[in-house]
Order: sequence, then structure tokens, then C-alpha cells
Amino acid sequence: MEFKNPANILTVMVVGLCAVVPFLAPALGEPFYVIVFARIMIWAIAAVSLNLIMGYGGMISFGHAVYLGIGGYTIGILAFHGITSAWVQWPLAISTCALISLIFGAISLRTRGVYFIMITLALAQMVFFLSVSAERYGSDDGLNILARSDFGVSFFDLNDKLTMYYTIFGFLLASVFVSWRLIHSRFGAVIRAAKSNDTRVQAVGLSTYTYRLTAFVIAGVMCGIAGLLQANLENFVSPDMMNWPRSGELIFMVVLGGMSTVFGPVTGAFVFLMLSEILSTWTIHWHVIFGPFLVLLVIFARGGIAGLLTPGRTRE
Repeated sequence: MEFKNPANILTVMVVGLCAVVPFLAPALGEPFYVIVFARIMIWAIAAVSLNLIMGYGGMISFGHAVYLGIGGYTIGILAFHGITSAWVQWPLAISTCALISLIFGAISLRTRGVYFIMITLALAQMVFFLSVSAERYGSDDGLNILARSDFGVSFFDLNDKLTMYYTIFGFLLASVFVSWRLIHSRFGAVIRAAKSNDTRVQAVGLSTYTYRLTAFVIAGVMCGIAGLLQANLENFVSPDMMNWPRSGELIFMVVLGGMSTVFGPVTGAFVFLMLSEILSTWTIHWHVIFGPFLVLLVIFARGGIAGLLTPGRTRE
């Protein structure tokens, strides 16, 4: 990382701020912002996962938030039936996200362009309406989670606010690191090459379908982890967390921060959600301000915030 790069400096500032918020916010008399930053980091993990397939792979999924819901509902449903062990909940949530993303990816990746966008939307909405119809689990009112995941050890208790916060922070750093390692590996090189010219990559004997599907599953699992973290943080899950507007917001976060950049989605999630939080305290019509801002940014900063801060540079 080049620290002369303004985009990287901004990233370090955002990550550093996330690291000290649990101590800084109460000292400033604003303890509510601890929860706000925890939510931002969860959405940042989801945005990083989407960037892996959209920014680097050219796979614009309009149903990516479905994995937030699948991960969250797995935790909620198991807790509803009295199963609170994290050693059961978390592996099952991750496995479910992997299986669903494998099925959805196998279907979606046989299409291209707008057809891919529409089929990911359709598949995600199927799961959304399934959750709405599940009256036993709260239907569209959502499901309260009475107990957070239990790891069975006293020194790691998610009911402790600091433990919960820094668990989310740790997963955010891990998601960025995994994304960076993947992109700068042979696997990542194939994904990026397939985005540029799929036919040529196949001509040299590589199955781009297999590589794309693997990336799709990895992104689904990563987003599912964000979902299970959100379920534990909020002690609540609802169908709204996997509805299509949430997927649209994830796309905005990636575009806002800078597609095809490792840290761009983190910055994008931070700016998107912080602006939403601040503007909503000023007026209930904050969308009237926020909407044009996003439009102008997309028009005049094609590379998002990362591109705006480092004009003329090649995106990572």
C-alpha cells in the first residue's frame, strides 16, 4: 500500500476510526455511534464480497443481499428452536450460504449481461417471498432472536458489547485480506481476464465458468457471514434485509467507493451509511439530497471516491 495515495490514506483513516470508536464515541457523549459503526462494518463486509464478483469479475448481481438474509435467518431459526451454540449455528449458516450461492451461481452464470442481472434478482426474490410466507418465523414482521450465538467460553461472549464490536471489526479486516489475496493470486488473474475477454481465456484452456462460479460462492459465503453477524448484533432478522433495495444499496456502496479496488467498498459503505445517518437527522426527506449527490458522483467520478482521489491512476 502506498501511503502517498490519498485513497489509501482515507482508507487508513476509516479503518483507524472504526478501531477506536468504542472508546471515542462514549467519551464524546455519543455512545449510539458504536452501534452505527458496527452496522457500517457489517455492510462493508457485504460490499467487499459483492466487489469481488462485480468489480473484478464483471458479474453484476442484483440479488446479492439474499445471502445477508440466509446467514441471518439461519441464526434466527436455530435460536428459535433453542439451538444457540455458535459451533452449530455458524458452520450451518456458512454451509447454507455456500450451497444456495452454488445453486444460484450455476443457474445465473449460464447467462450474460442484463439477463444475469435479472435472473439473480428473480432468484433472490424467491427466497425473499419464502421468508415473507414463513408465518412461524414472523413473516414480514421479522423474527426476534432471544440469545446471541454462544461459543461456550467465558472469555469470548458476544453479549459483551466490546467483544461483539471487535468480532465484527476482525471479520471486516479478514474479508478485505481474503479479497486482496484472491485478487492478487492466479485465481484472481483469471477472474479479471475473463471480465476483459472471456473468449480468449477459454481459448487458452481455462474454464471461466468454473472460476466464475467459485468466485460467486466465495462472495456468497462472505456476505452470509455479514448476515450472521448482523443477526447477532441486532438480535433480529426480517425479510427486508434480503429484499432487492438492499442489493441496490450494496451496488451503490461498491460504485461509490470505487469498483475494482480492494478498499473502495469499505470507504463506500462508510460514506453511504454515514451520510444517510447524518442527513436523516436533519430531515425526513433526506433522499432528495442524497439521491442527486450519488448521481453527480457517478457522473463526475467514474472511479468512485478512489478514482476521485487518485485521478489518472490504474485501478487495482
